Amino acid sequence: QVQLVESGGGLVQAGGSLRLSCTSSGGTFSRVVMGWFRQAPGKGREFVSAISTSGTLTYYSDSVKGRFTISRDNAKNQVYLQMNSVKPEDSAVYYCAASPGTNYYSSAGYRYWGQGTQVTVSS
Repeated sequence: QVQLVESGGGLVQAGGSLRLSCTSSGGTFSRVVMGWFRQAPGKGREFVSAISTSGTLTYYSDSVKGRFTISRDNAKNQVYLQMNSVKPEDSAVYYCAASPGTNYYSSAGYRYWGQGTQVTVSS
């Protein structure tokens, strides 16, 4: 059973940076696609970014492209989300998720989820 734990959330001013981390345990990390999703109050869960098993392929939503960077360290069983030039609309609970298949964008394809970490961007 894969377990995911996010960290690094917090309060940041607009224009600032934040780095989220997600640590995986209980499975073969290098075999799963990893993704980041977010959910703001009153809204559905939204795709943010995903990365292939080897880290060579990355995917971003249009709303974060050019500002956020996803990466992974398979030796450490970790995936990261570097958030730069953050905006108030980036405020949400951020979840990391693991997919054993080749799905990148749809939350339905991710089998394992972390508990989430809150990111709040002040204007």
